Amino acid sequence: MDRLFFSLGALSGAIGVAAGAFAAHALKARLAPDLLAVFDTGARYQALHALALLAVGWACSRWPGRAAAVAGWCFVLGTLLFSGSLYALALSGMRSLGVITPLGGVLFIAGWIALALAAWGGVRPER
Repeated sequence: MDRLFFSLGALSGAIGVAAGAFAAHALKARLAPDLLAVFDTGARYQALHALALLAVGWACSRWPGRAAAVAGWCFVLGTLLFSGSLYALALSGMRSLGVITPLGGVLFIAGWIALALAAWGGVRPER
């Protein structure tokens, strides 16, 4: 699991940086400022949670167990729902997509709590 989450985090980080650059250069002249800000928020949260996935990858090897894996999947799904819905909303202008965004936010919060539980209650592997 550690390599999976670390790889997903690195890939998500690359996508987040590309999305931010896309917004800054290609979308700046095409989107209204409020929609550009929405897209930028998606990219920012994706980049932040890419780093969280790297931490989960490390946590999976440090404190193996269910909590770290739950944290990783919450961050992955949270990114898809939160950032994905914001990207889609900004590009399509369909404001109704905003109802999906809070679900991703809840998954982000759950992921951080699960990561804390992994650190608090995780068992260190024998060396």
